[in-house]
Amino acid sequence: MPRPSRRDDVVGSAMKLFAEEGFHAVGIDRILSQGGLAKMTLYRHFDSKQALILASLDARNRQILAWFGRKLAESDLPPPDRPLALFDALEEWIGGQTELGPFNGCMFVRAAGEFPDLADPIHKAAAEAKENLRATIVSAVELAGYLEAEDLAGELMVLKEGATVLAQIHGSAEPVQHARRTARARLRAWLRA
Repeated sequence: MPRPSRRDDVVGSAMKLFAEEGFHAVGIDRILSQGGLAKMTLYRHFDSKQALILASLDARNRQILAWFGRKLAESDLPPPDRPLALFDALEEWIGGQTELGPFNGCMFVRAAGEFPDLADPIHKAAAEAKENLRATIVSAVELAGYLEAEDLAGELMVLKEGATVLAQIHGSAEPVQHARRTARARLRAWLRA
């Protein structure tokens, strides 16, 4: 595997700090110090902190989609239960057993909260990331043979998002277990093709 570029080093350092501490709380100097990076390296690749935040959100979006997409696709659950792999993956992440790094809650929820204006490019990037994940869930629900996949995926997304926020607040995976039980009940009640 090739070594990450200097741009990737900057994004990686920023993404880690943003996930742990937030966007407004972390300054450029801190990102440079944490990553052992020169200011010239940063400004060669990004003309502003906003551009760096957007690049970090994009990188995180790709990580999250790959992680959850892979977990949904590789699940050994029977087809009707395969969408439940979403909650298995979330529980693994909260338990710190993944390449996603430590669980610090949802970086996109944090971004939307810190940049609440719906027209802000950072808020839009966070909303787009959530839409991308919803589309991944829709695909998994369709592959499992459920009718009205968009609606069912919407319900599963709400359960997953609620569990994520509560897991961050309580420092426990217990909300994921509650969400999984509710999702299982919904799957049992939903019509399949």
